Amino acid sequence: MLNVRKAQKQLNILVVGCGLGGLAAAYALGRAGHSITVIESSTSIGEVGAGIQIGPNLSRILIRWGLEQRLKSVSERDKPTWFTFHRYDTGEVIGMSRLEGKLDRDHGAPWHVVHRADLYEMLLSKASPYMNLRMNSRVTSLNFDDTSRPSLTLQTGEVISADLIVGADGINSVVRSHVTGQTKIPLSVPTGDLAYRVVLPTHTFTDDPQLRFLVEEPRIRCWIGPGRHIVGYCIRNRTEYNLVLVKPGDGHSYSWTAEGDLKEMRNGFNEWDPCVQKLLSKADSVLESRLLICKPLETWIHGSGRVVLLGDSCHPMLPYRAQGSAMAIEDAAVLGNLFSRISDTSQITPLLDAYESLRHARVTATQEASARNRTVYHLPDGLEQIQRDAAMKIAMEEEISNYERSKDGYSPSITDQNDNPNAWSDKSKNKEQFDYDPDNAVEEWWALNRDRIRLPEKIHYKL
Repeated sequence: MLNVRKAQKQLNILVVGCGLGGLAAAYALGRAGHSITVIESSTSIGEVGAGIQIGPNLSRILIRWGLEQRLKSVSERDKPTWFTFHRYDTGEVIGMSRLEGKLDRDHGAPWHVVHRADLYEMLLSKASPYMNLRMNSRVTSLNFDDTSRPSLTLQTGEVISADLIVGADGINSVVRSHVTGQTKIPLSVPTGDLAYRVVLPTHTFTDDPQLRFLVEEPRIRCWIGPGRHIVGYCIRNRTEYNLVLVKPGDGHSYSWTAEGDLKEMRNGFNEWDPCVQKLLSKADSVLESRLLICKPLETWIHGSGRVVLLGDSCHPMLPYRAQGSAMAIEDAAVLGNLFSRISDTSQITPLLDAYESLRHARVTATQEASARNRTVYHLPDGLEQIQRDAAMKIAMEEEISNYERSKDGYSPSITDQNDNPNAWSDKSKNKEQFDYDPDNAVEEWWALNRDRIRLPEKIHYKL
């Protein structure tokens, strides 16, 4: 763990939302010495029953935050060996990328897959000592009459003020409506896709020849086909199998708490790989959510300079690059590091400007990468699909060759596979996505701008 810097000036900070991003913000800002109150509208806290992929850029942060052993305890037997792409109807492997060992070597941190509830408990354990949690507290409005002390009003009429308000309240953010002046999700385009989440117990898989291989070697498997795809992997030390399925459809909400229609889900994949059919036949419940393409907001900061957005409230992610939670937790890490350096309240706005300048381009690029993967995965059968599969197979052959060479003690080849439709074989894309270190980003920014941060007015910083 890095040495934790304590801010010279303690702030009273309200974090709206107790999801993964809100907990990460509470921890990162709390350990920097600030007084944190988390406002949560629900009467209970927790995460939906589903899996989550933790790429090297996220595992790096969690390890630095002292969670390495906890990560291993809940997922060591699930660590995926390969990311494999399968043709939707036959299950034929058309693409492979090595994960275990290779990612540690190339990016300095591993890939894990965990249950979202387990990740939530990890972050809750870190944040709890630093935060006062207010449950059943729904924010109805924000007030900026006192520009140096913004306040929020709860459904009870109670008014709470603070030096800084962080909106980590998700895609349906109340805080965002005050930053953008729009009550609806701004700059968004429906994809026409509906996503489902299913978690299956694996105790019946071992006696089933169609499913046994899914738990014998833990891989992330992605079936891709016309207009839809499925991702599956083991979680909780191979006792459960997580599925995310995407197909055309109109859901009722942009939240993962809505119950889905099992029959509708199964019908959407009724001509797919028999292995898929067997998996879906075992499901007894499903959660669903509509998917949106959200264009970048112009700003994440309210004009008062005392309210800022984080995570899905300002940059919702499509699930095609497995980076939504990673981006929110990266946001929190950057915010916490910056505000560990504050010595006067006049620095709040410049530090928020720094946060936005450090994060905006990165999350925008990640949003765009996720949207590109959707196009690649959902190609209809035809010339483009044939070309995609051929390019994936070329990368797969090199991945397998490199793996065999590494086992024999030889160095791998250095072909970049730039713009390969299998983004996990594109070395330049992986370097950009997975080498990112939020603390290093802040250190570099601070080295260039530390002498100017005392200025209270908004200025343009070097990057």
